[in-house]
Amino acid sequence: MNPLYRTAPLLLALSLGACDKPQPPVQPATPHKDVTAQTTGLGEAAVKLDAKAVWQGSLDTCRSAASAADVCLVQTLRAGGASPAAISAARKLSAQGKPGYVSGWQSVEGVGVALLEFPFRANTNQGTWLVDAAGRTIDVDEDVLDEGIRNSPEYKAFIDKHPDTSPFAPAQASGSEVLADGGVRLRYTTPLRSCHACAEEGKVTVGYDFDAKRNFIGKQLVELR
Repeated sequence: MNPLYRTAPLLLALSLGACDKPQPPVQPATPHKDVTAQTTGLGEAAVKLDAKAVWQGSLDTCRSAASAADVCLVQTLRAGGASPAAISAARKLSAQGKPGYVSGWQSVEGVGVALLEFPFRANTNQGTWLVDAAGRTIDVDEDVLDEGIRNSPEYKAFIDKHPDTSPFAPAQASGSEVLADGGVRLRYTTPLRSCHACAEEGKVTVGYDFDAKRNFIGKQLVELR
């Protein structure tokens, strides 16, 4: 028999085996994840911050609780009938590593001002969020000396004389002023010190600007002395 005929079946079998090689399964497309309902955790929808976010109650049981302070805080708010806005704010603070809650609310020139309480801190137990028309929160104790301020001639001149100073919260409200086109600037002043117990070496006043609709549009150095 011609050798060519003897090898033909073998070649056909190998060819069929290659055709039968399993193909990797088709991966389904990953669905778009809507995070708007997950910003507060545990499936709770985000709630716009307003006066309903204020909570007044006792957290004494959390000081000796076995659970973490932030977990106990939110559990206590829920058990005490706190509003969804209050729980949402507390969860947002906890997610930032700053367990606390909104203890007061006021409107200044149409801008929401949420007063914050941090009950588990040894120092600096108060803080402030400015809340614009879209519900965005601006922490007046966060990034006080941003890049723009640090690059300003005023700051460079000050830091040359006081090289070890830095802002020490909390910032204090120090007035407001009207801007062009119906906008407003809220001013907050923060002491500058070399350590928590040290004497003040200066103060920085920052202006937080909002447009006529009270949307936040930026911050400016007002004074440094």
